[in-house]
Amino acid sequence: MEKKFNQNNISDVFFDLDHTLWDFEKNSALAFKSIFKNKGYKFSIHNFLKIYNPINHYYWKLYRENIINHKELRIRRLKSSFDMIGIKINIKEINEISEFYAEKLLNYNHLIPGAIELLKFLKKKYSLSIITNGFKKNQNIKVENSGLNQFFENIITSEEVGFKKPDPIIFKKALEKSIVMPVNSVMIGDSFEADITGALNFGMKAIHFNSHNEKKHNLCPIVYELIEIKEILFD
Repeated sequence: MEKKFNQNNISDVFFDLDHTLWDFEKNSALAFKSIFKNKGYKFSIHNFLKIYNPINHYYWKLYRENIINHKELRIRRLKSSFDMIGIKINIKEINEISEFYAEKLLNYNHLIPGAIELLKFLKKKYSLSIITNGFKKNQNIKVENSGLNQFFENIITSEEVGFKKPDPIIFKKALEKSIVMPVNSVMIGDSFEADITGALNFGMKAIHFNSHNEKKHNLCPIVYELIEIKEILFD
């Protein structure tokens, strides 16, 4: 597998946000911990998250595929998680937790280890942008409050474009906004389906930040720590 690119023809690097730069799992855990403490729940947050995180990934996949909408995503991932740990909770309380969670989540701004160091390094050589399957207001808050805004020229959200990764339209709109061709671009993300296949099918290069131990492949370089990307994009 090719470990380096021909950097001479690359000018732009595009990043996913959640799970790639913004530490969704850690921030999510802190949000739930705060909510459950306020509600007086006695069950283990650790045990809840072991159930919730894979369920959340599953429902996000359904959301990307337009099988469920955003409201269904927010409700069903919680209901399924509580069902799995054997706790009965009514729909009114699930809706309340969902609303609290959406608010609390934006209070935390932990980044994936190595994110700032990598971005400082890449900014010296490349134009940087974000392509995210998220909502414009929330994603912009995350970028600003975490200090990521200093590195990125453009933030493209699926809400703005009307199409989610891996749909080629969101990549097309992102590259048009950055005025760059696919052959001169690299996509970095954690999702093989959304980020990697989406970018490669559009003619971009890609680097898979395999933070969830997805199945290995030989379609592009795979890294398990962000800082490894320096060795791929620099001589």
